[in-house]
Amino acid sequence: MLLRAAEALELPEISFDHYDGLGEIPPYNQDHDVDEVPKPVAQLRARIHDADAVLIATPEYNYGVPGVLKNAIDWASRPAATSCLLHKNVAIMGAAPTNFGSVRAQLSLRQSFLWIDSKVLGKPEVVVFRAHDRFDDEGNLTDEGTKKLLADMVTALADQTRANRSR
Repeated sequence: MLLRAAEALELPEISFDHYDGLGEIPPYNQDHDVDEVPKPVAQLRARIHDADAVLIATPEYNYGVPGVLKNAIDWASRPAATSCLLHKNVAIMGAAPTNFGSVRAQLSLRQSFLWIDSKVLGKPEVVVFRAHDRFDDEGNLTDEGTKKLLADMVTALADQTRANRSR
């Protein structure tokens, strides 16, 4: 819902290409990360490679990142020297029903991206706590403060991407 809310902002010069195939990616196993990787993995790597930046929205499960998301990042980060995430501009946001709103999951993701050497946006941070109070029954973001923060994050990611491209 948070990613759909970002797209609904209709910010100029920013377009989104959603990836919905996390469930199709097999568990990461370095023994199977050979010349010909599974098709869903190849597709994920190509989509990330072709993107100017990556915007990730995560919930928080048991104080951490959902396994399926961490698995996708593990696949995308290999091989390390030529990873599609190497120097990629990334922003991380999250929503959860708790009062901490994915803080721990986002911290864990930031650590993963530090090793990968991606360019993770530091601020603004989008941590949507008590998410069930900020979205309506149809999944639309209704909280104006969260909309503003989301717009600021997407704009900052676009600005960072342009700045890094010109270097």
